[in-house]
Amino acid sequence: MTARQPIHRNPDEQREIRSFMLFGAIGAGAKGFLRGSARVGNLIAKPRCLGSVDVDSAANRDFKRLVGVEATTLDMFSLEQYIAFHGRMPPAGWQEATPEDIRRAAGHEFPHIVFLSAPCKGFSGLLNESRSKTDKYQSLNELTLRGIWLMLEAFQEELPELIVFENVPRIATRGRHLLDQIVALLRAYGYAVAETTHDCGELGGLAQSRKRFLLVARHMAKVPPFLYEPPKKRLQAVGTVLDRMPLPGDTAAGPMHRIPQLQWKTWVRLAFVEAGSDWRSLNRLAVEDGYLRDFLIVPQYHQGYLGVHRMEDTMGTVAGRSSPTNGAFSIADPRFGQSDKWHDGHAYGVLPFDASARTIGGQQTPGQGYYSVADPRHQGPAKHSNEFRIVPFDRTAQAVTSAHGSGQCVADPRRQGDSYGKYAVTPFDQPAGTVISGSTTGQGAYAVADPRPNGIPQAGDHYLTGGHYGVRRWQDTSGAVASAACHDNGYWSVADHRLPAATDKLVAIIRAQDNSWHRPFTTLELAALQSIIEPEEYLELDGLNDSDWRERIGNAVPPAAAEAIASTMYQTLLLAWSGETFLLSSAPIWVQPVAVALSVAQGGVA
Repeated sequence: MTARQPIHRNPDEQREIRSFMLFGAIGAGAKGFLRGSARVGNLIAKPRCLGSVDVDSAANRDFKRLVGVEATTLDMFSLEQYIAFHGRMPPAGWQEATPEDIRRAAGHEFPHIVFLSAPCKGFSGLLNESRSKTDKYQSLNELTLRGIWLMLEAFQEELPELIVFENVPRIATRGRHLLDQIVALLRAYGYAVAETTHDCGELGGLAQSRKRFLLVARHMAKVPPFLYEPPKKRLQAVGTVLDRMPLPGDTAAGPMHRIPQLQWKTWVRLAFVEAGSDWRSLNRLAVEDGYLRDFLIVPQYHQGYLGVHRMEDTMGTVAGRSSPTNGAFSIADPRFGQSDKWHDGHAYGVLPFDASARTIGGQQTPGQGYYSVADPRHQGPAKHSNEFRIVPFDRTAQAVTSAHGSGQCVADPRRQGDSYGKYAVTPFDQPAGTVISGSTTGQGAYAVADPRPNGIPQAGDHYLTGGHYGVRRWQDTSGAVASAACHDNGYWSVADHRLPAATDKLVAIIRAQDNSWHRPFTTLELAALQSIIEPEEYLELDGLNDSDWRERIGNAVPPAAAEAIASTMYQTLLLAWSGETFLLSSAPIWVQPVAVALSVAQGGVA
């Protein structure tokens, strides 16, 4: 019997896969490409990012912070495009970008993969059709074509094996003429091209659904294998991300976790939106005689305060200061045709804590989509959970604690007074009950409703001068602040007339009908939903402007989705470099139904 020969395995070999980012923004996509991985036989992918170009210098500084690689600030407009977009001539010293600028940004190296996410405002559904056709936004759209041409010219000596172009889905309709030119340009350089849409949330297993357009170009001479689709994952609930983060406003989480200041009217609207719904919830509120029938928002300071007239009613006298907060100067107008302009009816949308978020856009305010959450987490310690609690007669009481003044009460249905008159008060014009030996307040009708307001207090009586339950006027001065100051032992209350104006910006906590806090996402939470950071991580982007931060975050490609795309592409490249032309895989070929365009035998373009 001969001994079994040992099996010798070739040592693993790392193959560097270089990527370059065009319109790289803050580097979220590049971060995902660096996290991508693949293995074919003994070949292991080793990702490296060559750099990025973008016109936004602040975003480029963020790129260095997230990716660890320098990004180049470069305006890729042509002169005509610059004038059309800005409406003026460029400043002195401005020059049109050239292919050499792109080569320099890549360190004069040649990438295997080029990933680009060109400006999408002109193609976005957030921009109405008429504005999208203006010279300004048409020039922004044309920047996409110019950027791809600059890149192809820059690397023409050693063209990238794969090119990935990501954008909003509406580019396939609004930008059809540009896509046709891009496809023709790529075809001229030897690429097979496929167009598809994908959900970043499903590719990256995110807590948001983010539908995007994807164009994939494969250099047919350099990459013969099929390109397979990344596997899809289940969407998470938004609460699985937020619950791992500090409560909003926690200073330890940094300035990006502060709660946005909203107008008072916005807070009120959010409080009335049902979780999982949007602004259309407000239409279900019953309004009678100009008032909410089932809810009281504020005390009635003046007649008609925050009043709303019905369409068929007559108007009252128009005063010199006619505003919603001093009279009935609003109208319930049934003529409403704005829902088609409110982004499919998603304005003031409030997400349940266990639902996934919508796409994080470049502009995320409560009035622009589902950018608020019904947060069930209690704010602050429950110090007064029993305060003024009334226990039904047929229920168990709460725990009896040493704080006997915690306000525990019972709704006692038993009538008092028919036989015992316990704690009864005799009217001033009626006779008293029988005087008995135990005449105390708890044993009969021995109290009287005395209408004489000045009859009881006498000189020296503390209730005459002590100000018990006293309320100060707003314009008065306060007395000396005592160590035992309380509402029932002096003038320790004030008649505060202030109420936020409708447009006053503030942070408010209004407990909604579902007993949660309907609030906007913080900027840090948006970054976590985009998978730019882990929920436990700290992040502070360049500058101190929430609006700029949110725009950069909304424009970012989720790293988790980019990682899935990159891993599939790395596998394709390793197959090509190892001489394989087929991989036994259950994954569909990218991109159905145009799989033939990416096959070995097909040399055309889909």
